[in-house]
Amino acid sequence: MKAIRSLFLIFGLMSVFVPASHAQWTVFDPTNYANALNEFHQLQQTYTTAVQTRNQIIAAYNLAYQMSQMPQNLAARYKSDFTQWTNLAAPNTYGNTSAWIDALNIGSPSFATQAYTKAVVQVQPYPAGSYSSLDANTQAMIANQYATSELAQGTTTGTLATLGTIRSNAEAFASKLANLESDTYSTDPNQQTQNALLGKINSATLLQIHSQQDTNQILAASVQQQLITQKQQIDAQNRAINQSIYFQQNFPTTMQNVTTGVSNSIHSISLSPTGN
Repeated sequence: MKAIRSLFLIFGLMSVFVPASHAQWTVFDPTNYANALNEFHQLQQTYTTAVQTRNQIIAAYNLAYQMSQMPQNLAARYKSDFTQWTNLAAPNTYGNTSAWIDALNIGSPSFATQAYTKAVVQVQPYPAGSYSSLDANTQAMIANQYATSELAQGTTTGTLATLGTIRSNAEAFASKLANLESDTYSTDPNQQTQNALLGKINSATLLQIHSQQDTNQILAASVQQQLITQKQQIDAQNRAINQSIYFQQNFPTTMQNVTTGVSNSIHSISLSPTGN
């Protein structure tokens, strides 16, 4: 009887505890586990990529910051001073020098014309009646000399105006160079950005082009002056050749006239007391 009661008690306890024990077990799903591992791997890759991107951004910033910095002693090591153009000055004892100086300092064509008029000996116009009475060769020689004088006047006044313009612009040009030099050696990061550097390179190139243009104008003016000198030399040489040709062509006739004239004069001389 006791054995039967014990059996029922055990069976009753099992019936009570078995449902509770069954609730503690879960079913293993390999598909969900694989998806979870895949998502974890993707999150790990995303984190690694984010860390690498952060490091690249920091490195790029550090490089940009380093590139924006200038050596503290750069200006002291490389900065140089340029010769400043100064205004010309000269005595003006008789009032005919100041216009020439003004033309060189200012560069106005009107100043250049006044300078030539006051400082250079002016050629007088040849009397029209006297000129027309001259032979063709003499007229050509006089016209040639006037042409040389007029060409020299035009070249000289043009050179004065060109040099004066270059000199008057020299102060503004020097100021722009000083600004460019100051920005180049500046420690301000805004002056060392890529766009700022490109802008300064372009500005330096333009200043160099303008300076070369001024140099070319001076060289052109010098060549013009040399052309006038060359013309004078050619005129003198051609004049000597023409005189030689004229002498060769007219020497026999001239000598014949001289000989005939002397002979007639001698024959006309009478040694007789009566004049016969």
